Amino acid sequence: MILKRDKENDSYNIYISGVGGQGIIKFSIILGEAAINSGYNVVMSEIHGMAQRGGVVFTELKIGNSNSSIIPEGESDLLISFEPLEALRVMNKANKNTVFVVNTSPIMPFNIVNSEYPYPDVKMIVDEIKSNSNTLFTLNAEKIAEESGNILSMNMVMLGAAAAIKEFPIKKEDLINAMNENLPLKTLEINKKAFERGYNSVKSSSSQ
Repeated sequence: MILKRDKENDSYNIYISGVGGQGIIKFSIILGEAAINSGYNVVMSEIHGMAQRGGVVFTELKIGNSNSSIIPEGESDLLISFEPLEALRVMNKANKNTVFVVNTSPIMPFNIVNSEYPYPDVKMIVDEIKSNSNTLFTLNAEKIAEESGNILSMNMVMLGAAAAIKEFPIKKEDLINAMNENLPLKTLEINKKAFERGYNSVKSSSSQ
């Protein structure tokens, strides 16, 4: 894929959000290494937030030519959210042309558990994203991971889902090669199954 952007830098910008315990760090490492092995320059932000279960975690990754790892507001090409409410929280990074890939299985954040305000209805969250983006793909990545053999493979479900996006710059086989290099041998079969199911989930669906 030739990266062409009407911006100062020529890069494909990916914003990844979620909470601790969902494997976002490993997801980002595999994606970054696959991009490098594909011949792209890659810059990635440090991991922000709290990596424990329930703490906010996000990474910013630019594939192509860019000197900064920080994605300006409104300039994400792809926004991948491992948790539905987190997708809503980072809407400022997106624009109408941003492609969203969102896991619909919620994790209750600490600040809502002890709050008087309930967790929003997931359908309401999805509808709000739809109203702000031309392209949204949703999937229950947690359920797909469980069906693949281990709920911890949810991050590879999301990686497969991202790989199915038409504009995604990294080839599927390059992502799988990076998985081979970064995941324990004993978990590879389950993680590859999860990846394929995530890929097929988005590939077979139309934009919502």
